[in-house]
Amino acid sequence: METTSRVGAQAPVAEGGQQLPSDRRAVDGYLRAPFPWYGLDEAFTGPRWLMQVGTAADGAVEHGSIGHGDEPSVRNEAVGSAGEPREKFAVVVTVAANPSRRSADGTGLLEATSVSSAAWLAGVGLLSFTWPGQMDHSLRDDWLEQQTETAWALADDLEGPEWSVLSLPVDGVPVPFHYRESEFGWVLAGTTAQGVHLGAYGRGMSAYGLGFAVVKDIAAYA
Repeated sequence: METTSRVGAQAPVAEGGQQLPSDRRAVDGYLRAPFPWYGLDEAFTGPRWLMQVGTAADGAVEHGSIGHGDEPSVRNEAVGSAGEPREKFAVVVTVAANPSRRSADGTGLLEATSVSSAAWLAGVGLLSFTWPGQMDHSLRDDWLEQQTETAWALADDLEGPEWSVLSLPVDGVPVPFHYRESEFGWVLAGTTAQGVHLGAYGRGMSAYGLGFAVVKDIAAYA
């Protein structure tokens, strides 16, 4: 899936529901999407924050991420193993369910999106906040490239042995998700009745107790 990401604010919601000015800028891309956004349902009462949207070659918004819990930062696994508390977060990725279609200028085809797209975006999202213990910063780019290719291979084989099935509520209705765990956290992906694919990733928060729901007013982040 060929998309470009536009990084937005990752600041959490302030106490009392007030938003930081950067959130107003970040919400613009979300408002341009022709599909509903998903986040954790009302059972989650912690901070929520916008992350980024991704656009197709014709500029249409194709996917985006909403974070929940502690704002994640890139950290070496050795830090967490030294006894420092690790961040607890879950990120929900909403992906428009698009078939293969012509680009706006008519010069080519845009790649279709699928549940595998959601699984890959979630897998890469988790990797972007982690690298293995004992690894030097200078080696992280090579490691990330290798792991990104692995994430794509795994996303392309959702029926393979690396994945299990986990049923979680989406708008109150149980939906089967492809689910896997790694030393870096967990990743899951599924499809909703609203015609979008959902991916999610996190660490420090169990995936087994999560539920998802349509974000009623994404503009509330502005």
